[in-house]
Amino acid sequence: MSMAGVNNIRLQEYSVETAIAVIADQGVTLKIDTQHLRELGFRIGSIFQFIGELHIQPDNEAVLQARTGRNVDGIDLNLYYQSLQQLRQFQAEHMKSATT
Repeated sequence: MSMAGVNNIRLQEYSVETAIAVIADQGVTLKIDTQHLRELGFRIGSIFQFIGELHIQPDNEAVLQARTGRNVDGIDLNLYYQSLQQLRQFQAEHMKSATT
């Protein structure tokens, strides 16, 4: 099973050998397969944004196959989360009005 995903949070771990990064937010972690990314400097504690496909493994573990990524250090995470909340609210209202 696979679905598109966008993730944006602090880098907790990175392995050069496996090209697997682990991002974390509020106690939740996600593995990111970065093998297709080039010239992206990984620094523990930095904030990254990845876009790719979310693959659910047979052991029910999720791994994002990153197609693109970027360092977004300096982003105001509170403002980012507020804008996501507003976007989700708008989309929910739009879908609700489109079905009535």
